[in-house]
Amino acid sequence: MVDATGGAPLLRLLADVRACRLCEQHLEHGVRPVLRMESTATILVAGQAPGRRVHASGIPFDDPSGERLRAWMGVSKEVFYDASKIAILPMGFCYPGTGKSGDLPPRPECASTWRKALLEQLPALELTLAIGRYAIDWHVGTSGRTLAETVRAWKQYAPHCIPLPHPSPRNNLWLRKNPWFETDVLPDLKRRVGQGLLGE
Repeated sequence: MVDATGGAPLLRLLADVRACRLCEQHLEHGVRPVLRMESTATILVAGQAPGRRVHASGIPFDDPSGERLRAWMGVSKEVFYDASKIAILPMGFCYPGTGKSGDLPPRPECASTWRKALLEQLPALELTLAIGRYAIDWHVGTSGRTLAETVRAWKQYAPHCIPLPHPSPRNNLWLRKNPWFETDVLPDLKRRVGQGLLGE
């Protein structure tokens, strides 16, 4: 994390992100960027944006979505929250609020302002989990495919990225309609996460 000149570029960048007020006027619940990373991380969890519970706790995926995601990955809470192994960078770092059909989309200013610079601070990255439509669009694109079509074609993006549906309970119907996700994708996801944690 510290460069040859004795500086700490990642630490400075993270401090700048956490001090960001770029979207403050659009955030009904206030500004609270939620992310964690260290330059040694080999896996990137690229989610959407914090929900209400995560906004309150300041801990990413500190909710039922996180419980399901950790089960999908086959990792413990201890490993999941070890920033030296797993970086957690949602597309929007602050809770965007709630709309008519759930949480609002991540604020677009966040990714355009910070994402490229943050990703450049992950030289050891082996695997990216692109979770949900916004992360998938950024990291792999969709070429006009539906979410199901993109996730089903996950091998096209391997070995460095796996597109995933959001693990939110709101997606229970999607998971029931797409049973192949559990049988075809999850076993390989767990294997690749294990390889990524070993830096392979």
